[in-house]
Amino acid sequence: MGVSGHDGNPDDTETGMRADTAHWQERLAELAAKHDVPGASLAILADDELATAATGVVNLGTGVQTTADSVFQVGSITKVWTATLIMQLVDEGRLSLDSPLSQVLPELTLASPGATSQITVRNLLSHTSGIDGDLFDDAGRGDDNVERYVANCAKLTLLHPPGATMSYCNSGFVIAGRIVERLTGGTWDEALRSRLIRPLGLTRTVTLPAEAIRFRAAYGHQEVDGAWQLAPVWSLPGGSGPAGGIVASASDIIEFARLHLRGGTTSDGARLLSAASAEQMQREQIEVPTYPAGTRHVGLGWHLHDWDGHRMIAHNGGTIGQYAFLVAFPERDGAVCLLTNGGQATLLYQDLFTEIFSSLWQVPVPPLPEPAAEPPTADAARYEGRFEREGIRFEVAATEGGGLAATVTDTGPLADVVPDPVETYALQPVSADAFVGRSKAEEPWMTFIFYEVEGHGSYLHCGGRATPRRA
Repeated sequence: MGVSGHDGNPDDTETGMRADTAHWQERLAELAAKHDVPGASLAILADDELATAATGVVNLGTGVQTTADSVFQVGSITKVWTATLIMQLVDEGRLSLDSPLSQVLPELTLASPGATSQITVRNLLSHTSGIDGDLFDDAGRGDDNVERYVANCAKLTLLHPPGATMSYCNSGFVIAGRIVERLTGGTWDEALRSRLIRPLGLTRTVTLPAEAIRFRAAYGHQEVDGAWQLAPVWSLPGGSGPAGGIVASASDIIEFARLHLRGGTTSDGARLLSAASAEQMQREQIEVPTYPAGTRHVGLGWHLHDWDGHRMIAHNGGTIGQYAFLVAFPERDGAVCLLTNGGQATLLYQDLFTEIFSSLWQVPVPPLPEPAAEPPTADAARYEGRFEREGIRFEVAATEGGGLAATVTDTGPLADVVPDPVETYALQPVSADAFVGRSKAEEPWMTFIFYEVEGHGSYLHCGGRATPRRA
């Protein structure tokens, strides 16, 4: 494979360059060190060739080296796999995307009366169900833990009417996983293995800790008192597998992405998903409140980006100290996957993907949010209040001088495993209703968008979630 910078090689393709393992190995190591990432694995698909690289250690406690075949928790990239399982069932005529949950999962109960008759399978896959989405109660181990998780959803209310806006919903994808279990007669894990992992020929993709220990498995790290330490637990609470339970190598994730780049067929021509379903997963379902960059629309499982006029299908993932990034480029049959186990992973992603997409495909990566050079005037008092949903509370207040601050408190089970359950963000306006803020100078800026859902009140959109005003 060629190199990322021009070297006068007459074999360079029109894309400018092909992915060079040695070059990206060097850049990955340099940028991971710059951003304090303990360990990282990278896989690049370009010109139908795969380049891989790895750096650092999978565990600061053991010092075991990260290699290209190391496995990491891929977090919410799992959701695209669960959506794919659902679409396979649609292809088989066993399910309709527009069926209400009351029909396909009659035992499901939510705290909002009548909600299950309004929410469809499509709403689950497009994060438009309105279900309060960050339930992380531990449903334990065993083959019935997804079923137990879904039973715990009985306490969840609707944050907004189905289809009214987009709010990232982990709970909805566990419910989707339970639908897979009901229709296949086995566990979600078994369906994943029989319907995707084995047919794709993947050898380093698992869902259970007992399987992960067969491999060089990464452990998450968190910053505590200025130093990176092992996270207090390895994985998310039991039962949340369909939303974020896959553990895999970067190259296996690329092979899964290839299935979608090929319209549902494997490398040996086997069809696992109809072309129509693969296309529908990449079709815009709803626009996402965002400023100035980021996910523009949500498909079915996939997040959809517009990078300088080029369509990308993507998904990121985060668990407890592990962060994963996947971007696929249908126009060029390319894909890039980065898996990390701590540090300033988002900044590593931004720097690395900017270089990769620029050199291989001449596509600029949108910049991360940042303060405006000339901040507009904002009526800070208009946004004051308490915004709250399952697991988190935002208390927004005006500050001296007309500024705005948000105190963010983790209130759910994950508050016990994060180093800073209470953080304060100084917000700076970037438009009439959008702000950026961060709690630490070394961290990337986050967007805080205030908006109205017609007839249903005020919301704060942050971290992909719509959080309603409570007071």
